[in-house]
Amino acid sequence: SDHMENIYGYLMKYTNLVTGWQYRFFVLNNDAGLLEYFVNEQSRHLKPRGTLQLAGAVISPSDEDSHTFTVNAASGEQYKLRATDAKERQHWVSRLQICTQHHTEAIGKNNPPLKSRSFSLASQGSANSPGVQRRPSQNAVSFFSVGHHRLPTGKRVPIMQPDHLVDVREMMSQAEGQQRDLIRSIECLPASGHLTSLDQDLLMLKATSMATMNCLNDCFHILQLQHASQQKGSLPAGTTISWLEPKISLANHFKNGAAQNFPAEINKPASVREEQSIAEPCQLTREPEEINPDEELEDICDDKEDDLGAVEEQRSVILHLLSQLKLGMDLTRVVLPTFILEKRSLLEMYADFMSHPDLFITITNGSTAEERMIRFVEYYLTSFHEGRKGAIAKKPYNPIIGETFHCSWRMPKSDVATDAGTNSSAHSPSEQVTLPKDLEGQAEPDYYTVKFVAEQVSHHPPVSGFYAECVERKMCVNAHVWTKSKFLGMSIGVTMVGEGVLHLLEHGEEYTFSLPCAYARSILTVPWVELGGKVNINCAKTGYSASINFHTKPFYGGKLHRVTGEVKQNMTNTVVCRVQGEWNSVLEFTYSNGETKYVDLTKLSVTRKRVRPLEKQGPFESRRLWQHVTESLRDGDIDKATEHKRALEERQRNEERLRAETETPWCTKYFLRDGDGWVYHKPLWKTVSAAQTQQTDSN
Repeated sequence: SDHMENIYGYLMKYTNLVTGWQYRFFVLNNDAGLLEYFVNEQSRHLKPRGTLQLAGAVISPSDEDSHTFTVNAASGEQYKLRATDAKERQHWVSRLQICTQHHTEAIGKNNPPLKSRSFSLASQGSANSPGVQRRPSQNAVSFFSVGHHRLPTGKRVPIMQPDHLVDVREMMSQAEGQQRDLIRSIECLPASGHLTSLDQDLLMLKATSMATMNCLNDCFHILQLQHASQQKGSLPAGTTISWLEPKISLANHFKNGAAQNFPAEINKPASVREEQSIAEPCQLTREPEEINPDEELEDICDDKEDDLGAVEEQRSVILHLLSQLKLGMDLTRVVLPTFILEKRSLLEMYADFMSHPDLFITITNGSTAEERMIRFVEYYLTSFHEGRKGAIAKKPYNPIIGETFHCSWRMPKSDVATDAGTNSSAHSPSEQVTLPKDLEGQAEPDYYTVKFVAEQVSHHPPVSGFYAECVERKMCVNAHVWTKSKFLGMSIGVTMVGEGVLHLLEHGEEYTFSLPCAYARSILTVPWVELGGKVNINCAKTGYSASINFHTKPFYGGKLHRVTGEVKQNMTNTVVCRVQGEWNSVLEFTYSNGETKYVDLTKLSVTRKRVRPLEKQGPFESRRLWQHVTESLRDGDIDKATEHKRALEERQRNEERLRAETETPWCTKYFLRDGDGWVYHKPLWKTVSAAQTQQTDSN
């Protein structure tokens, strides 16, 4: 054939994260069915640096870009290659596929089908090659128990509907589990004997089973695209594509065949199993949901991250990870090992910064602009201590795009300090604040409520938006944070890019603030967290600002977790308050009148947040979304936690790919894009402003 000529040329070959991509000279030997590579063209007459047998191989163009492709050999070895452009990639892929098909078919013609061949682990015999001579009693198919699943005979599907796609996904999940079992069984065979892991027929079985599953996944993906394109013309603008999930729960997603279960699933109550296996696809509605705080219950979860054992036991995993990283490397797309995870999402961690709602509420009680700025600084510095769960530097779950977290806090009014002269009657008529009509006329409870909502609004880059409000005190805070993590050698640095704004509607004031960087130190021994960098707090209306420095520990000597700062009046450049101490221990505030106040953060009372029970949470609320990962981590089952985590991440990648191919934009649920930032869709300042306008019109 004209297409069977030998081809050669330079391609980039991916080695590992340390070495990266390197140019190598590749030769496709069609006669021998080999793909060989050399350091360069001049060394072509020498022994190849590497060789792949193409019989039974799988050649796959990558969806990363238009230049990359992979060659998966039957032996399990893989080459990840990159051409100079899409045209050259297509040239190599098509030639490799033709050569692979030719030599795979040649093996099939020269050998009888696998199920008519015979194998035995028990039989003994004198054969020069265990992979050549076999006995009639030996049967690899029965040994590996390769099952076949068929659709129910009475079920005819004239039109492919979403529910039918879910049925197909279920069956494919079972097939994938069985294929993984098959590969494991082959790889666990001894390297020598009558039946080895290098047996040619078994290597062919590995390759063809992998190719079959890849083909089925491609076909299923085409069906999803067809279904989405059919819907695209009939759905209203702004409608997003639902996540097509199996009707089985994530816990069951990785079953290796219908008869096998995770041991932990068997012991779960029937009500939980029933809830987890609701027979419907997980539809993602983007309409904002009003959460009733009365449905929320005081949180009883107390996951302290103080177990050092796992870190010590997994040191080899950390060393392996470190060997693949470069200094300054962005870790956004690096999958970190599961055992270093906290048992909560990053969105919930942001909520835990609000664990002192009494200090938050009293900010607006300050009788002067100076006092309100100082109170905000006091609250700001006390928020980071409770945001950490123990001394170990563990990492929260990376939120899935569309993930949300809701909670609230209730503070008895008698526990919140008030100052004389700070009620609304003390302000001029222009500063009077009118509440919305739906909040008027209601019987006042004897507590203040602070409501919180967070949403992951972007995946790349990873951006979270969060919003909190206390309607009774006419105050709210809106923020967006982009977490950028980098590898720094023996530590990991996380930069919190973004901005927050505190609105005190009673005073017409806005306070803008930023967040410090976080560092995970000593990641090879006992990792710990410290904060670093300079942050600023500004109020344009009053002219007050604060500059706060989080000091990282110097190489020799020095204190841990040290923080210093000052509050000043910009117009006069007068410092009205200085602060020093440790952000996780004791803070000392010195005021312009000479008074000093000490705040011991370890003795501050923590108000437990209120969260809806799991059964009342939506499918993309953090605790329900990550519940199986959290349960597995609590049980110390790292493997199971990793499986559940991988399922969530893979689902997100598939959905992102589907949106890209159908050109469907992602629609957020609670936050709207505002320039470079994100703003809550129904902030208190808009609600109050609308109420004031209505009152003016009625007068």
